Amino acid sequence: MGSSSEFETDSRDRDQHLRSKIREAHLVDNARIGATALSLLMAITILGMSGDTLRTYDNTKIAPDVEVFPSLWPTEFNIRPTVALVAGSAIVMVTNIVSLCFGKVASLRGNKLHTPLTFAAPLIGLVASLIAIIFFYAVNASEEVDTFLSWTCRWRDVSMDVTPHWGTLCRESEAALYLAILLIPVEAAALGLAGYLVKVERYTRSYSAARKGSPVMA
Repeated sequence: MGSSSEFETDSRDRDQHLRSKIREAHLVDNARIGATALSLLMAITILGMSGDTLRTYDNTKIAPDVEVFPSLWPTEFNIRPTVALVAGSAIVMVTNIVSLCFGKVASLRGNKLHTPLTFAAPLIGLVASLIAIIFFYAVNASEEVDTFLSWTCRWRDVSMDVTPHWGTLCRESEAALYLAILLIPVEAAALGLAGYLVKVERYTRSYSAARKGSPVMA
């Protein structure tokens, strides 16, 4: 009787341990999904603001009458930093959408790609964010050629009755840049949570399989 009681107590303890690990995995997964959703919203905002500044430049880079009106933009002008923010945020947006789909859609959660994508999506997003910011500052540091940020913010106090409105473009460029910088720790947090989630899920599966296969643990 004593031995049987000890086995029952041990079995209950193991069941409780397994349930606690499953709850932990759910909590970590919810936190990861939250970080991914926040990253997605930030990427969409960065893409929208940076895309709007580029669209404004494309629409106004040629004066309506080049013989009468001077160009609003310098002859030597580097838009690559802004393009880098657009490209980086687009990559983050796509990877996060895929990650959320595989995390929330029941038919996709059972797919064998779910676990690799859980870790790969934030990793790709983090790398894309870092490259975009590094490239932005590397090019924007040049004092010889103006960039979108340097040019628009230089004329931000000049009032314009028509597009481009320098103050608005400067604020959009600055906001997009600051959000892109903040996106890096958010993606890093999502990556850390994804890595920990993969670890907990592997432990839970191994522990559950060991319990089923062991007559002592069953």
